[in-house]
Amino acid sequence: MKQFTYVKPATQALALTAIGKPGTKIIAGGTNLVDLMKKGVTEPDRLVDINSLPLKEISTTKGGLHIGALALNSVVSENASVIKLQPLLSMALKAGASPQLRNMATVGGNMMQRTRCVYFYDTAMPCNKRAPGTGCGAMEGYNRMHAIFGVSDKCIAVHPSDMCVALAALDATVIVTGKKGIRRIPFTQFHRLPGDTPELDNRLAAGEMILSVEIPDNNFAKNSYYLKVRDRQSYAFALVSVAAALDIQNGVIKRARLAMGGVAHKPWRLLDAEKALIGKPATEDSFKTAALIAMQGAKGHEYNAFKLKLAPATIVEALKHASGLV
Repeated sequence: MKQFTYVKPATQALALTAIGKPGTKIIAGGTNLVDLMKKGVTEPDRLVDINSLPLKEISTTKGGLHIGALALNSVVSENASVIKLQPLLSMALKAGASPQLRNMATVGGNMMQRTRCVYFYDTAMPCNKRAPGTGCGAMEGYNRMHAIFGVSDKCIAVHPSDMCVALAALDATVIVTGKKGIRRIPFTQFHRLPGDTPELDNRLAAGEMILSVEIPDNNFAKNSYYLKVRDRQSYAFALVSVAAALDIQNGVIKRARLAMGGVAHKPWRLLDAEKALIGKPATEDSFKTAALIAMQGAKGHEYNAFKLKLAPATIVEALKHASGLV
């Protein structure tokens, strides 16, 4: 591992000064960053440990739920307010990683984690995300875990987070700060599609850091479900996952939220499928129609074409669980 400088600022102002220097990475739990450093995928000159900052609070506000960037995944998943008001988030967090990792991983770090594409992690292989301009090894390689939505000819990697899929479905907002002050970014806009710059994972500007996430109040607590399909039950990334949230009144869907994981470079929100559900009865037929709409524009590759069938089936199953049909 390349040698680096380590600093632990005591205040937010000192932290912002420290992260403004070139070659710097922020570290909190380190559950992804340390792996990347060990493998030589990223080689920072300087690590800024932000664990001393007061960013662990989980609280209810007038308009929703506030979660600090340093709140641990395990703590958020078991928090009484989260379970009562936003159970979809709790379910997604419990589906991700192992208990040991959840005890170290933070909300902000989860958002900033990078793809688990094997070509990205193997420095001997071409990867436009790791080394722009070298090519995409997954495009013609073993691409079983890779994207079916939003791809480009530069990258077909997927975002690995479960938590982020739920936050995308719940219309969360990311609060960030930097030298220019505080910014609010809709969660669905925080992560990027690969386009011509797959090395850019998100909209966080240089010298900025995540402060918190806010989830607005909603009526989805009763009818929410997170379904993750994976190769093994313990500590495996999603082949396909679905965050489903419904507001059902007298058997009719008044509002719907759907997002998928394991299918795109970012959490994939299914806006057209949501619209198709509004005003429809909460039945399997309605869910199947929405799932077909959700798959418009999907494109499989040699080894992941099975996702074209798995994804809509997972959508239907998640909606059935959310609505109480199963």
